[in-house]
Amino acid sequence: MKIAPFLTSLVVAVWIIAIAVISVQNATPVSLKFLTFQSIQIPLGLVLAFSACLGLIGMALLQPLWGLAGIGQRNSRLEDDAEFFVDDEDF
Repeated sequence: MKIAPFLTSLVVAVWIIAIAVISVQNATPVSLKFLTFQSIQIPLGLVLAFSACLGLIGMALLQPLWGLAGIGQRNSRLEDDAEFFVDDEDF
């Protein structure tokens, strides 16, 4: 049994429940401000839900790119480590 997918699902479920509870408790409208831009008034819970969804989607899209970048680093690191190992039979 693989435990990593289960733990990932559990963490996501806990975050969704926490966002739902906070959304119900904080129904006051807020507006987001960035530099000179300002959004319409929307409930704080909705802002939290959108932020969490964007974070999950962003990480899901960036994770394969990090995996590709790590492949080149792993190979060069193994080659660097090979320089330090000396076979005792040669001496």
